[in-house]
Amino acid sequence: MGSKTNPSGHRARRPLSIFAVLGLCCFFYLLGAWQRSGSGKGDNLALKVNKLMTDCTVLPNLSFESHHNDVEIVEPSEPKAKVFKPCDVKYRDYTPCQEQDRAMTFPRENMIYRERHCPAEEEKLRCLIPAPKGYTTPFPWPKSRDYAYYANVPYKSLTVEKAVQNWVQFQGNVFKFPGGGTMFPQGADAYIDELASVIPIADGSVRTALDTGCGVASWGAYLLKRNVLAMSFAPKDNHEAQVQFALERGVPAVIGVLGSIRLPYPSRAFDMAQCSRCLIPWTSNEGEYLMEVDRVLRPGGYWILSGPPINWKTYYQTWKRSKEDLKAEQTKLEELAESLCWEKKYEKGDIAIWRKKINAESCKRKSSNLCDLANADDVWYQKMEACKTPLPEVTNKNEVAGGELKKFPARLFAVPPRIAQGNVPGVTAKSYQEDNKLWKKHVNSYKRINQLIGTTRYRNLMDMNAGLGGFAAALDSPKSWVMNVVPTIAENTLGVVYERGLIGIYHDWCEGFSTYPRTYDLIHANGLFSLYRGKCNLEDILLEMDRILRPEGAIIIRDEVDVLNKVKKIVGGMRWEAKMVDHEDGPLVPEKILVAVKEYWVATTKKDSSNEE
Repeated sequence: MGSKTNPSGHRARRPLSIFAVLGLCCFFYLLGAWQRSGSGKGDNLALKVNKLMTDCTVLPNLSFESHHNDVEIVEPSEPKAKVFKPCDVKYRDYTPCQEQDRAMTFPRENMIYRERHCPAEEEKLRCLIPAPKGYTTPFPWPKSRDYAYYANVPYKSLTVEKAVQNWVQFQGNVFKFPGGGTMFPQGADAYIDELASVIPIADGSVRTALDTGCGVASWGAYLLKRNVLAMSFAPKDNHEAQVQFALERGVPAVIGVLGSIRLPYPSRAFDMAQCSRCLIPWTSNEGEYLMEVDRVLRPGGYWILSGPPINWKTYYQTWKRSKEDLKAEQTKLEELAESLCWEKKYEKGDIAIWRKKINAESCKRKSSNLCDLANADDVWYQKMEACKTPLPEVTNKNEVAGGELKKFPARLFAVPPRIAQGNVPGVTAKSYQEDNKLWKKHVNSYKRINQLIGTTRYRNLMDMNAGLGGFAAALDSPKSWVMNVVPTIAENTLGVVYERGLIGIYHDWCEGFSTYPRTYDLIHANGLFSLYRGKCNLEDILLEMDRILRPEGAIIIRDEVDVLNKVKKIVGGMRWEAKMVDHEDGPLVPEKILVAVKEYWVATTKKDSSNEE
């Protein structure tokens, strides 16, 4: 049977359908353009949506502000993971690898008992270190340089022992730091002014400094306003809490000692080093202590000695030593310095200053006992040796061994000599610049997540896996400083960090860090947990982070999502408020960011608990 439909009718309607579709397309195109131009009513909605998308990484439910005056401790009713209990109040200042009881079982010879001695696996504390009762967020910088709350570091012994030397004074509920020191009781500023008459501190030539036996780190504290970063160290000894005071002030410092083990810093790291009555026996053990300072001092760098035996004619009776003994010691010191290729530049009153030659070509007296240059940065638990670390070779007498550095701040982003010379495997000048761009992007993202980053709220920062120092460089500000940690199992890049004018230290995160509890405001860890997967217990690393983080301090962990899921489960029982955030480039990137805030809580005793009941 034939169809009754008229085929010509189909052909007539087809052009009409095409024109209708084209007309609708044109209409919606014009409507969209009109709205995006800002003329339509839909513009306000579009702006709100755009703003919502722009601000999507801000975490409204995660507060980074200080609230410890009104925060109550609420135990989770349904813990999703193992809950870590508070440690006993006696552990409030626990330093795992520098505990007094363990230290006293080691020899006193060469200060071995004051070096790192970490607990065995079965002796590790797996609990949360409490803050002392009354703990308060430290004063913001720069006020923190001069004041600290007594409740945070409740130790008065230095106020009595060092009263004449103006180290620290106790006033009401705070400690005041007048800026004095054993060899500069009138203040660090006047002392630094005298140094600056010889050392080019003001022009950016000197950026990194080392203070061996720092006390409460007033030298480092007053160098900061001159744009010099000092790494200060002192042992945990009868000068109670001196390094803890330094960090409470917002000044870089670690627990450490010049003993039998190499210092945890790379060769040619510091532009300047000093001993201000540090009482290190520089000429003992064939001069190995001064040789170790020489290893970490840059070619052209300066060494300052104020204290025995300098000015022995004035102080020999005070020091209860004979003139002959002190004169012989200074003569031996002068000869040792000359053998290290140092030139004496200044001696007046209590201060002597030497300068290390820029290369070995101009040495008057060359040492015959040289260390292996290839092992100059192999320092972790390595014994010191009485040998001189050789300098890299040069082509002429005016060339700086290892490469000349630009003055700070140009040095911060200039290509470091170690990279320019191809000494860092896999890193080129181009990849270094790309790394800088990447970290500027990352840090901008962090600031959108936590808008307190870059303010005085966070003074003491730590990067647990610093790489080339990109995180610290992107954050560079007088409001904060960053302890750049290069793990001992990672690529050795700490020399690059120092060449940029930043400071840092080698460390193995399977062990406790050389600091007191509650000494950092913000801790950053990039790829750290992937690096240590299978090397040690991730739980132990997180508990160590909790120990050194201040109450209401912040954590930023960047890693692969599967690793962060494990981390997030552990921190669920650690009194941290934590959230996972997508990578800056979107949810499809497997790398994620875990941000957290440590809750405020303090130690309680049985008496406190009974009173509350």
